[in-house]
Amino acid sequence: MRSPKDFFAPLALGAPDPVREIPLRPSRMIHFFDPSNEKMRAKAGDMARDVDVLLGNLEDAVPADHKEAARNGLVEVAKSTDFGDTQLWTRVNSLDSPWVLDDLITLVTEVGEQLDVIMVPKVEGAEDIHYVDRLLAQLEARAGLRHPLLVHAILETASGVANVEEIAAASPRMQGISLGPADLAASRRMKTTRVGGGHPGYLVRTDPTGEDVTEGRTSYQQDLWHYTVARMVDACAMHGILPYYGPFGDIRDVVGCEDQFRNAYLLGCVGAWSLHPKQIAIAKKVFSPEPSEVAWARKVIAAMGDGTGTVMIDGKMQDDATVKQCRVVAELAEQLASRDPELGQAYDEATKEAMADD
Repeated sequence: MRSPKDFFAPLALGAPDPVREIPLRPSRMIHFFDPSNEKMRAKAGDMARDVDVLLGNLEDAVPADHKEAARNGLVEVAKSTDFGDTQLWTRVNSLDSPWVLDDLITLVTEVGEQLDVIMVPKVEGAEDIHYVDRLLAQLEARAGLRHPLLVHAILETASGVANVEEIAAASPRMQGISLGPADLAASRRMKTTRVGGGHPGYLVRTDPTGEDVTEGRTSYQQDLWHYTVARMVDACAMHGILPYYGPFGDIRDVVGCEDQFRNAYLLGCVGAWSLHPKQIAIAKKVFSPEPSEVAWARKVIAAMGDGTGTVMIDGKMQDDATVKQCRVVAELAEQLASRDPELGQAYDEATKEAMADD
């Protein structure tokens, strides 16, 4: 067993020191693009202005004969694009593929300074993160990087879910974890072919009220992913890293997408994947607290003073537990306001109105 002290020592001679705290940068949407597509590469700068995270995808959705083009295309984008405050991530190929080693060697040594996070698919357990951790340290030392790259795991297998706490704790590099519903459904032998979202067959029904069991009974569709998302959120919270909902595959169903994203947001996720420009606006809306919520949170914090005791506000009792909840919303609002001045102005105006009502 490694000593806890070893977690904060470089894993290779000359590698940068590991981070001690994951930066809480806005990441409401992780927007995927295919770097092998020349038209998409040309739009990278425009996309970067609209999103919190731009991710060059090298894995699923990239055909085998396009893997090298995608890798080289991402290098081109990283070198030629001004990302401003937008983070640049990549999803490399799976660790059992013939492409992942070249992915890591090329990206870290050629554009490691431009990359923020490397997303690793189909993580089965802590041993997968340990492998990537050591390899990245060696490559960082070779490239002379000043800051370590962070790692993001995708839960796409039953083993990954079973080991999610160990995955979250596997390395100081761990930035976060995303739900990968499609591969996870296949791994679990779930009987759905949808990519994220619910299923009309997964429901509960009210009890019969008379002799006829077919009449007057209302059914309610349930969330297939509630258990997994909640467990992932707990694992991430326990280890100071960030949880994300993954893809919602039905691009046309903007209502269902918003509902699924909001479920994840309320449970504690900080963002979700966007696969189409339509989903960027949905994620931005859902994962940004409403101005009225921010105003209420700031009002409670101001009234609570040092955060102890109780106060009554608008007929509702507030105590140390509720002020902690309010700080979550208020701190998120501050982070988002620094990136989105218009949103920050909306928060401030709503707060002034709420305080004036007292």
